[in-house]
Amino acid sequence: MQAQTHSNPVEDTITRAREGAKTMRAVVQRAYGSTETLQLDQIAQPQVEAEQVLIEVHAAGLDRGVWHLMTGKPYLLRLMGFGVTRPKNPVPGADVAGRVVAVGRDVTRFAVGDEVFGIARGSYAEYAVADASKLAHKPESISFEQAAVASVSGITALQALTEVGKVEPGQHVLVIGASGGVGSYAVQLGKALGARVTGVASAAKAELVRSLGADDVIDYATTDYLDGSASYDLIVDIGGRNSLRKLRKALTRTGTLVIVGGEGGDRWTGGISRQLRAPLLSLFTSQRLTMFISAERQSYIERLAEYMDRGEVTPTVGQTYRLDQVPQAIDDLVAGRAQGKSAIVIR
Repeated sequence: MQAQTHSNPVEDTITRAREGAKTMRAVVQRAYGSTETLQLDQIAQPQVEAEQVLIEVHAAGLDRGVWHLMTGKPYLLRLMGFGVTRPKNPVPGADVAGRVVAVGRDVTRFAVGDEVFGIARGSYAEYAVADASKLAHKPESISFEQAAVASVSGITALQALTEVGKVEPGQHVLVIGASGGVGSYAVQLGKALGARVTGVASAAKAELVRSLGADDVIDYATTDYLDGSASYDLIVDIGGRNSLRKLRKALTRTGTLVIVGGEGGDRWTGGISRQLRAPLLSLFTSQRLTMFISAERQSYIERLAEYMDRGEVTPTVGQTYRLDQVPQAIDDLVAGRAQGKSAIVIR
């Protein structure tokens, strides 16, 4: 009996490159770990399937999810299909903006030459494939860099406010983590939806949050903003570590809490314990305590594009980095040096 072998996706793409396939520069990762596991390499271009699009990447976005997938933590991620012992997708990056260079046989909404943005598989490369169902046409009013930092964070904020939070005009919304990727969109979308928005951020990033349209900005280092002195109809807590007890204290009697992501916690489940407990606790109170997992749907990306095209939402590009500076970009994000969302500029 012949021994069974398991292919390595990184080595497969390098082998195809050596065999004459079209190649590209890309950031690749052969194992879970720190940014030291990332290398800039020459690999074969990805091939499009029937319902996919090949994009010439102009820029890509960076969010906290990239770090989680790089480190493989919490370990629950690995069991969710992202690769048990090493990343299933060897090229990191999801947010993407660029031009279409090839389409699959079943794709009808996009054509070669179209400027698009959305969510791809491995956007830290000169070319990336994306499902046509996760792309939209890029508004002419924004740059590739702005479009590249929009999709993942923008549609998460949109769903948190509308589908889950069910925000209404005139309501008072508290955005915890207002200067970050999701938070910067939540502030702008909240205002566009007619709410009064208070943002929580560090003093160093307060001016950024004000420029996004926040009615009030709170410095979390000097103010106990969950002491109950102010009540909010909707709290969007992005990656926070506040207890459910404290968050409930700052909600109105029938207010809604939406937990988006979570940091801290143990290495197995990370910071999702609050998300798991919130819906259960909600059964015993008049307050709505919720969590959700963002859905990567074309309809949300297109709605976000409409807000951007009308000028109601402007993507906040923080620092920009070259493809070979991806490790530095991730380190800066984790260290809290990023404002808004960082962009990886490839063309």
